[in-house]
Amino acid sequence: MNNFIEFDTSSLWAALPEIFLLSAIVVILLLDLFLDKRFKQVTYYLTQLSLLISGLLAFNLIGHPQTIIFSGSFVLDNMASVFKVFMMGATMVAMVYSRHYLRAHSLFRGEYFVLVLLSVLGMMVMISGYSLLTLYLGLEILSLSLYALIAIARERADAIEAALKYFVLGAIASGLLLYGMSMIYGISGSLNISDIASFASSANLASRETLIINFGLVFLVIGIAFKLGAVPFHMWVPDVYQGAPTSVTLLISTAPKIAAVAMLVRILVDGLGSMHAYWSDLFMVLSILSIALGSVVALMQTNIKRLLAYSTISHVGFIMLGFATGTLTGYGAATFYMLVYVLMSLAAFGVIILLNKKGFEVDQISDFKGLSKHSPWFALMMLIIMLSMAGVPPLVGFYSKFFILQQVISAGFITIAVIAVIFAVISAYYYLQIIKSMYFDEADKDITIHASIDMRLILSINAILILAVGLFPDFWMTLALSLF
Repeated sequence: MNNFIEFDTSSLWAALPEIFLLSAIVVILLLDLFLDKRFKQVTYYLTQLSLLISGLLAFNLIGHPQTIIFSGSFVLDNMASVFKVFMMGATMVAMVYSRHYLRAHSLFRGEYFVLVLLSVLGMMVMISGYSLLTLYLGLEILSLSLYALIAIARERADAIEAALKYFVLGAIASGLLLYGMSMIYGISGSLNISDIASFASSANLASRETLIINFGLVFLVIGIAFKLGAVPFHMWVPDVYQGAPTSVTLLISTAPKIAAVAMLVRILVDGLGSMHAYWSDLFMVLSILSIALGSVVALMQTNIKRLLAYSTISHVGFIMLGFATGTLTGYGAATFYMLVYVLMSLAAFGVIILLNKKGFEVDQISDFKGLSKHSPWFALMMLIIMLSMAGVPPLVGFYSKFFILQQVISAGFITIAVIAVIFAVISAYYYLQIIKSMYFDEADKDITIHASIDMRLILSINAILILAVGLFPDFWMTLALSLF
């Protein structure tokens, strides 16, 4: 009897971006050991090249029919390819912004870039995971890399504290998620997403089986809500955003959100979409709590990283609202919102990093005082970013909120939509507070910008895109809808 599982190597093309990136990580890690300190920048350029090639490989796979490989544990579809392309682009931009910061704060080290690549590999596995085990594996690769990145500034007590908080809370959330997965596996008899979907949608489920699935669902939602940073599983977000080096905060606030939404889609939409009536109520409660708490608590913040942390929580609430509707257009609107948020968050933290210099880290709203007089162009860029986050038309942030609220109203949740609008208006205050500091307050310290020309250029393009995409939102919304 042949006990070996047949493995078709011709199917490996579906995982080519992941295979290439893993190979690149090994090469960069080994090369970094033998490079002289004077040539450490080679590691940075190799990292960017690896991300670029992986992104191009993923882009080349867009449009291919759905392919499931590795015994049903890995899927290639349009959503996976498009998400990977956006994720690679976001990470590359984040690395361009980070280079200035890493040099100024003596963090320009090979291990930093290897950890970033490992976190990207974990996100890619999460995006294409089609088995509960594969999804969990990708999540842990991502999480362990982020724990190390947060603590990479070993001389900073707040960074070590943030890493420990994230590690402890992340371990608890991972345990709850794994417990939920074990219950789903126990009742369905399979780890495969398609098998779970077939089991959950069968009409002859016993009441005991339905009860166990619902019980497992609660733990799955808790784990996913933690990774997204939704209330009441948000405790790590403000502390990690504030304590981590700003370059790491930039990474955490952008690309992992794409992977978390992909994981949500794989488990709850693809796997347990037929049980939507049971998990949508949970999502509705979590989303309203997130929008409310994120909007209100941010009003009291003076630290801009903490302010953006609570802003993130509020934005996550809107994303979850889209999934709570249970419609394909709702899922598309939530995906559009998530991609828009990543674009805005990249630009916002890019401006924060731009103002950093050796021995000084921008982390207070007061640090933006008088920016319009010293750098009118980047003050204008920050103005566009903040107005977009506040949801002011015709910027893309307005349309992302508009599309979500449109789907919420269409689904019949008019009261929920009204509450979301009220808190969205409240949240505009703290964005306007930053604008006030830039344009109406006198600077109490010298503001000089030492960033490289590539960072200035890409940051400018990033901010202008927020305005440009807002002029043609239908194209991007159609793209988001095509993924489902």
